[in-house]
Amino acid sequence: MKHRANQLAIMRIAIAGGGGFAQILAQQISQTAHALLVLSRRPHPELEDFCPGCQVAIVDYDDVENLRYTLQGVDLVISTIAGNEQLNLIDAARRARVRMFVPSEFEGDLGHRPANDPLDRGSQSALQLLESWSQSRSHRLRYTVFSCGIFMERFGPGGLQTYQIGAGCGIQGPDDYLINIQDGRAEIIPTNSAGRPAHVSLTSAYDVAQFVTAAIEMGLDNWPKEFRMRGDTMTVQELVTTCSNTLGIPFSLVTRHYQEVEAQAESCLQRGDWAQWYYFQRLLQTANGRYHVRQPNLNEATQVQPMPFRTWLESVWPSGV
Repeated sequence: MKHRANQLAIMRIAIAGGGGFAQILAQQISQTAHALLVLSRRPHPELEDFCPGCQVAIVDYDDVENLRYTLQGVDLVISTIAGNEQLNLIDAARRARVRMFVPSEFEGDLGHRPANDPLDRGSQSALQLLESWSQSRSHRLRYTVFSCGIFMERFGPGGLQTYQIGAGCGIQGPDDYLINIQDGRAEIIPTNSAGRPAHVSLTSAYDVAQFVTAAIEMGLDNWPKEFRMRGDTMTVQELVTTCSNTLGIPFSLVTRHYQEVEAQAESCLQRGDWAQWYYFQRLLQTANGRYHVRQPNLNEATQVQPMPFRTWLESVWPSGV
């Protein structure tokens, strides 16, 4: 009877995307008994090396009907893609009667995103579509968001681009967000508009994959709308200090006032300097607590022991850089 119950619990899981984070997820999930399918625009023979039993399906995200056919029999879809391609994937998942959808929303906290999100890259449209289908009478497509703060890998050598993560988010390079460890430079807004210290939560992408896999092993029936996790939490000032002390290097630190950056962002908007405008918006959103995970319900529900930020730094950077 127990063996039969285990058989019934085995699911078919699809990961959309073939980039770095998708591969990290695939490597972790492939260690379970669940069947794994990776949807990608191109072949990924390397997945066969570290994900035994994983299948790769070449798909066209503009072809909803083909996506629907590919997703037949899939219980859970985990997306690492964005924009219209993700909207098409959601539509196909509904038509294929997929039970659960995880959108590409891993960084940030849903409760601390502004209504008119300046950093939105199709997220709001995807969440609105998922919410509408979650209430459908014909077939209810449930969804869950996994929030982790920010990936620690942002502060690794070369930034996220080294891990092939974040191609569509505009924060791939080491100079794009808060701290450039290689060059010993940092720029922060230490407090929000009310003068309270700005906090960030950090989780390694590899630990996020462990959390997602642990949640899968719990079963999909009791998943909430948002699973929150974190590996570490600190103020942005402490983040700079931790990097400096752990690696034994001084940092050239630029500290800006919230209202000053607001004015600079407005100036960039007026002259159409979009790259700098997005840079300032990321600083402002960080100060507003967008990447601060306050009540991590997934840490408590699993036995995953995420890596502290200091330990992670020591594992990827040589002392003294």
